[in-house]
Amino acid sequence: MPRQKSAIPSYLLHKPTGQARVRICGRDHYLGAYGTEESRRRYGELVSQSSNGLPVDPVAAAGPQDSGPSVAELVLTYLKHAETYYVKDGKPTDEVHCFRSAVKSLVTLFGMLPAKDFGPLQLQSVRTQFIANGWTRRFCNASVNRLRRIWKWGVSQALIPVTSWQALTAVSPLKQGKCDAPDRPKRQAVPEADIVAVREHLTPRCRDFFDLLRWTGARPSEIRTLEWSMLDRTGPVWTANLIEHKTADKGKSRVIHFGPRAQEVLKRLKRKGSTRVITIGPDTLSEAMRDACVVAKVKPFTPYHLRHTHGTLVRDSIGIESAQAALGHASADMTAVYTTKMDALASAAAAKCG
Repeated sequence: MPRQKSAIPSYLLHKPTGQARVRICGRDHYLGAYGTEESRRRYGELVSQSSNGLPVDPVAAAGPQDSGPSVAELVLTYLKHAETYYVKDGKPTDEVHCFRSAVKSLVTLFGMLPAKDFGPLQLQSVRTQFIANGWTRRFCNASVNRLRRIWKWGVSQALIPVTSWQALTAVSPLKQGKCDAPDRPKRQAVPEADIVAVREHLTPRCRDFFDLLRWTGARPSEIRTLEWSMLDRTGPVWTANLIEHKTADKGKSRVIHFGPRAQEVLKRLKRKGSTRVITIGPDTLSEAMRDACVVAKVKPFTPYHLRHTHGTLVRDSIGIESAQAALGHASADMTAVYTTKMDALASAAAAKCG
C-alpha cells in the first residue's frame, strides 16, 4: 500500500547551504538558518498561508538555487585553489595562512549570505572586525584586498557576476590617523652594540645565518633557499643568481652579492654533500633572536631588521641607488623608507641656518 502523503509540508534541512526549507506546491521556500526560532516562525507563516489558500511570498519561493554560491561556499572553493597556487618548495606559503585569517571573520559574519549579495557595507563590517582583532592598519588593508581577490577569482570562474566584485572596489583603504587600527612602528636600523650583544647568545648555526643577513641585506627566505650551485666565486665579489625569490613570478631577477665578510661566513658553512647553504627552519632564527634579545637586555629586533640595517648602512655610505641594488628593490621609492644620515644633516642645517 502506497505511503500516504502528509497534508502538512515538512520543515526540512537544505544541506548545501545549512538553511531550513519547506516545499509548497512543488516549490522550495528557504527560511533562514536551520533550527533557529526565526526560521520556524517563517515556516509556520508559510504553512498557514498555504493551508488558508493565500498566495505565498514569491521572493521566498525563488530560493537560493537562483542566488549562486554562498559566501562560505565561495571561500571554501577559493581556499582549495589557493593551496595549489600559493606554493613554494612543495608547501603552501604564508599567503595561504593570511587568507585563512582574513576569511575567518568573513565566514562567521556572512557565511550564509549569497556571495553575489556581499557588498561594500558587509565588507566594511568585516574590516571593523579586523580592527577589533587588534590588527594593524596595513594588515587590515591587505586582508580586505585578499577578500576582494576572492571575489575577483569568483568572477573569473563564472561563479558570481562581475558587478559583485566591482562593488567591493568602492571601499577605500584605511588612512593613517583616520581610523582606529594601529600603525606598526617604523622599522629602524639596529645599533651596532645591540647586534654584537645578541649575536653572542646565538648557536653557531643561527649565528652564521644571522651574519649572512647582516652582511648581504638579503631576505631570510632568500638565504634559506640559496644553494651552493647558484654561487659564482670567480670574482672578488661572489654572486648568486636566485631561481626562487619574492618577485620571480613577475619576471624579475634577483642577485645577491657577497663581500669579504659574507664570504668568510660561506667558507665556514661549506660542507661535503650539502645542497643548501643554510639548513634551518623558517622560524628558528626569529625565535632564537627573540630569546637572545631578552638575555642581552636589548630592544627586540627581527631578521628583517638586519636587512633594514644593511640597507641603511649602504645608503648612508654609498647612496640610494647602491642600496636599491643591494636590497633588490624594484624602485628607489621602496629604498627611500630606510633611515639615513641625511636626516641628521638636514636637522643640523636647520638648527644653524633656519
